[in-house]
Amino acid sequence: MKHPISNYNRANLLRQFLVIIPPYAWMFLFLFVPFLFVLRISFAQSIIASPPYTELVHYADHVLQIFLNFGNYEFIFTHQAFFIAYLSSIKTAFFTTLLCILTGYPIAYAIVVSEPRYRNLLFMLVILPYWTSFLLRAYAWINILQINGLINQLLLKLHIIHLPLHMIYNSFSLYLGLVYGYLPFFILPLYATLIKLDRTLLEAAYDLGATPWKSFVKITLPLSMPGVLAGALLVFIPCIGEVVIPQILGGINTIMIGNVIWQEFFTANNWCIAAALAVIMLLVLVLPLVWLQRIQMRTENKEART
Repeated sequence: MKHPISNYNRANLLRQFLVIIPPYAWMFLFLFVPFLFVLRISFAQSIIASPPYTELVHYADHVLQIFLNFGNYEFIFTHQAFFIAYLSSIKTAFFTTLLCILTGYPIAYAIVVSEPRYRNLLFMLVILPYWTSFLLRAYAWINILQINGLINQLLLKLHIIHLPLHMIYNSFSLYLGLVYGYLPFFILPLYATLIKLDRTLLEAAYDLGATPWKSFVKITLPLSMPGVLAGALLVFIPCIGEVVIPQILGGINTIMIGNVIWQEFFTANNWCIAAALAVIMLLVLVLPLVWLQRIQMRTENKEART
């Protein structure tokens, strides 16, 4: 006769397995399988046809042949322009993430410490812009930042400036658009972390004579670092491959790898080089994530041992 506890454990494991199947199946179908197609194209050779690349596997006369073309990767690594695009994307994503941290942390902290009756309203104001199209919001900044835009007209009427400021199609408009577009991605996970902090720790620090700033640095900031790290990754990762904002607000001098991949796909019709660029970009993003995950696992194991 089977023990009822073992039956309960098996049923519990079965329920857990059924719960994790949908997200893993979703990731497999819509992330891993498309990546395999991109990886396959990256090892093909460009031709004038439809589709514009050769097949990797050829079977004829009972002979199976596999053709892997490494020339696409060799072409990328031997041309400095692609390195400039990667470095520019990483630099832009880094400073955008830093600006989101400096801007988003006070906003998330202010929402958390506000009165509960206003908290939901303030939180809704953060996500309210996402009820409209991302493309429309990016184009709206053109009307705001251009020479005869809203900001210049207001500053001229207030006699703060005498000549219109050039705020469009440069680094200022680029970073402004990126921070505006990705700031909620940083605020949301940070807010979820801050709202769960134990407020009694701060009260104990105040009772022991700690100032509000010292309590924040010693207690709130370290405990909120998981939310900061999660929000920073949610900003940094998509910002590297951003296409829309650099194309609309960045101007002709803005070089990012997302725009290069777009041009190789749709302008040059060189799918193989574009696919190889996408694979390299994915590796650039995945390796730091694996490294950070290992560091986090080591930290958790040390804390569990102590």
